[in-house]
Amino acid sequence: MASSMTGDGVSEAQTGKKSKKTKNHTDDSELLSVPDGWKEASFTREDNPRGLLEESSFATLFPKYREAYLKECWPLVEKALGDTHVKATLDLIEGSITVCTSKKTFDPYAILRARDLIKLLSRSVPFEQAVRILQDDMACDIIKIGTLVRNRERFVKRRQRLIGPKGSTLKALELLTNCYVMVQGNTVSALGPFNGLKEVRKVVMDTMKNIHPIYNIKTLMIKRELSKDEDLRLQSWERFLPKFRHKNLAKRREPKKKSVKKEYTPFPPPQPESTVDRELATGEFFLRESVKKRKKMEEVKVKQAEALTKKQEERNKAFIPPKEKPLMKKTMKAPTESKLDIEAIKEKVKKAKTKRLGAPPVNPAPPTSSTTGKKKKKSKTKNKG
Repeated sequence: MASSMTGDGVSEAQTGKKSKKTKNHTDDSELLSVPDGWKEASFTREDNPRGLLEESSFATLFPKYREAYLKECWPLVEKALGDTHVKATLDLIEGSITVCTSKKTFDPYAILRARDLIKLLSRSVPFEQAVRILQDDMACDIIKIGTLVRNRERFVKRRQRLIGPKGSTLKALELLTNCYVMVQGNTVSALGPFNGLKEVRKVVMDTMKNIHPIYNIKTLMIKRELSKDEDLRLQSWERFLPKFRHKNLAKRREPKKKSVKKEYTPFPPPQPESTVDRELATGEFFLRESVKKRKKMEEVKVKQAEALTKKQEERNKAFIPPKEKPLMKKTMKAPTESKLDIEAIKEKVKKAKTKRLGAPPVNPAPPTSSTTGKKKKKSKTKNKG
């Protein structure tokens, strides 16, 4: 038998497939435990005394604005690469940097570190930080973010969100991951240990997918505190890590015209009837041409007559008088019968007359004799004068 059977009757090939699936879920780096203070031995001349057989080289282009800076720091670059016996050339006309091995080069990985160095220098990373890539425990990652967001304005906002106000978000990320992060144009350059680079890539990719970096920074802070505890170091941290839920966004507006999909049928739609089929069904196909012409003429005449009648009706509409509206009869309201107290009204009128200024009294007193005599005397004296 090609595949031996296990005790439960399941082949080893099937169990192997299942084990591969389970292994893919957990990362290998998480299962490894490195003792504290352990360092890998450095690669020396004694490990490879004969050197390399073939010459290998790498080249990269740099933007125009980096030309002045590269000119200044180029002697330092040559000096740093000279320790590993790697040659470097700066071509200002072409705008490229080239690194290649020499006969004295003994470390085969030195050319790859030199390649990463010129990549970082071309992506606006300062020389003081980029030189750290030549160390054994350092690595770099250049994350391309230009194609992750289509809209340019949205891309600029999310990139600024990654940097934060006055670079605070980027600084917090650097402290938690022990990496140097540089956001420039359409790329994010990161330099640091391998575990830190993995976290930086995750934060950058999530930020471009519209997940705020503060959530990932919070989880990194909790992980940092949990790693200090020796009892919790080997346990699962899922119960301590926060679980952020997405807010329920407003429902998408439904379109006014909804296109209803027809039910799927395996049969094709029926073919439309041709003019010959219609004529065969009605029997016109077997008539003579003269009869056909006569029928067509009759149909045309009927249509013309209908059109004439419609036009005549439209013309006659102007001569039809409009319907007059019926006159509205005013309905007189019946006077409401009310009991009036006539004596009370009379008294009110009397009081009002007495209150008015200069109004004659209601019951004037009879004139006295003395007053009438004086008035007569006055009238006589006026007549004499």
